[in-house]
Amino acid sequence: MLQNFKRLSKQRWAWALVALSCLTLLGTALYFQYGLNMQPCIKCIYVRSGFAGILLASLIGFLAPASMLLRVTALLGMLAAAIFGIFQANELLEIEQMLAEGGFFSCALFADFPQWMPLDKWLPEVFEPTGSCGDTNWQLLDKSMAFWSAVALYSYATVAAVMLLVQPVRLSANPYRG
Repeated sequence: MLQNFKRLSKQRWAWALVALSCLTLLGTALYFQYGLNMQPCIKCIYVRSGFAGILLASLIGFLAPASMLLRVTALLGMLAAAIFGIFQANELLEIEQMLAEGGFFSCALFADFPQWMPLDKWLPEVFEPTGSCGDTNWQLLDKSMAFWSAVALYSYATVAAVMLLVQPVRLSANPYRG
């Protein structure tokens, strides 16, 4: 079974699937923003940047899945981006809970990206916050967008962690061994 996971990490289609799923989620976020006029808060933008990091990592993995160095780099990048996004989504869930209980919260109005990567300046249409934190107008199965984002990010993190753990496994050339 471990060998199957390692073989999967060496397949371009697996990396393409990760990239396609991230593109779909980012496209959905942009549809909510521009199609349904649901403006993203700063935490939403940070969650979005986590998905963008996973997308970038998956493209690295897609380019050279046979290269151990690039594959591990892509998996580490995917795991780091997913963990960053999970922290942001969990903070947003706490804000939503606080507001639902009648509390008050005000989030930052401007993104605080590093100077070497000002995503909000490079792509303001995608990474500029225009809303306030805690807005839960949209729900699916009585759960907010932050919850579903966290579920997706936990899934990406789990996949990346499992794939990282199986990288030292040696693949057998014997077709009769699993």
